[in-house]
Amino acid sequence: MTETEPGERRTDGGVVPDELVHEFGALLSAASVLERIAGRELERRCGIRHAVFEVLLKLSGAAGSGPHTMGDLAGELILTSGGMTRIIDRMVEAGLVRREPAPGDRRRQLVELTDAGRAKLDEALRVHAETLREHFAGPLTDDQRHVLVDALRTLRATARKELGALH
Repeated sequence: MTETEPGERRTDGGVVPDELVHEFGALLSAASVLERIAGRELERRCGIRHAVFEVLLKLSGAAGSGPHTMGDLAGELILTSGGMTRIIDRMVEAGLVRREPAPGDRRRQLVELTDAGRAKLDEALRVHAETLREHFAGPLTDDQRHVLVDALRTLRATARKELGALH
C-alpha cells in the first residue's frame, strides 16, 4: 500500500478512502461470525434457528401485556410479513406459539408463547449465555467489553435517529 492523500491508501484494488472502511468491516465481520457461532449452537443444542430464538425472546417480553401482532413482530425483527409468517407457521407446528385472529379485526393475527415455547426459551437462553460467555466475553477483559458495549449503544442510538428521519 502507498499513501495517496491524507487518510487514503492505494491498494491493488484501487483507493481505499481511509481506515474507517476497514474498522467498520472488522465490526461487521466480528458480529457476523459471532452470530453464526450463536446460531450454530442454538441449532445444535436446542434444535431451533436463531430467528426462532429472537421471536421467543420478543414474545417473552410481552408477558403481562398480552400477545404480539404478527406485524409488530415482523417490524421489530426486521422481517417481511411473508418471512414472519413462515417462521410463525413452523413455531405453531412445533407447539412453541399459538396464533389467533385479533378480536374485532380478523385480518390481524396475535401470537403468544405456549408453555412449550417458554420451556424452549429457557433452554435456549442457557445455551446462548454459555456461548456468549465463551465467544463474546471470554476473549475480552471486563473493561474492554464495557467500552465496546457503551460504544455500540451510542452507535445504535445515533443510527436509530437517522433511520427515523428516513421514514
